Amino acid sequence: MDIIKVAANSRSTAVAGAIAGVMREKGQVDVQAIGAGAVNQAIKAVCIARGYLEEDGIDIICVPSFVEVLIDEQERTAVRLSIQRQLQ
Repeated sequence: MDIIKVAANSRSTAVAGAIAGVMREKGQVDVQAIGAGAVNQAIKAVCIARGYLEEDGIDIICVPSFVEVLIDEQERTAVRLSIQRQLQ
């Protein structure tokens, strides 16, 4: 499973392009963010990616969850957005 990591200073359009590319190729991707700014950029990127994919007839769903990750030997809570194709 591919994980796209998003920071507060990530460009939402660039992240959206990455999401759309992985979705076209593999059909699912996880987006991970830590902190309010990063989560904001991640959510905006999912919205933008949905528009990109809509042009190709692909609809997506997003399932959010919390995950614990180790960063510099410290445990942090991240938001993970699991993105999949919407089955019709």
